[in-house]
Amino acid sequence: MPIGPLLNVGFSNFVVADKVIALVGSDSAPMRRLVQNLRAEERIIDCTLGRRTKSLIFTSDGKVVLSAITQETLARRLATGEVGIDEE
Repeated sequence: MPIGPLLNVGFSNFVVADKVIALVGSDSAPMRRLVQNLRAEERIIDCTLGRRTKSLIFTSDGKVVLSAITQETLARRLATGEVGIDEE
């Protein structure tokens, strides 16, 4: 069963592109608080490999994926359909 196009969120981790609802920067205090709350609820998927979180990827199944790649880069990958090799 095909799962559709994939979005490379860094370090050979992928998200099904059709499930992405929003790409958000992680710099604001409300986003940091949200990550803390969602981590307690076990709704976070951390794909940063210990690096600084630069963006949050909200998915249609209620999970939030943390990425060490900026939301601008992720948006470009989504728009072009680029699976890409990690740049960062």
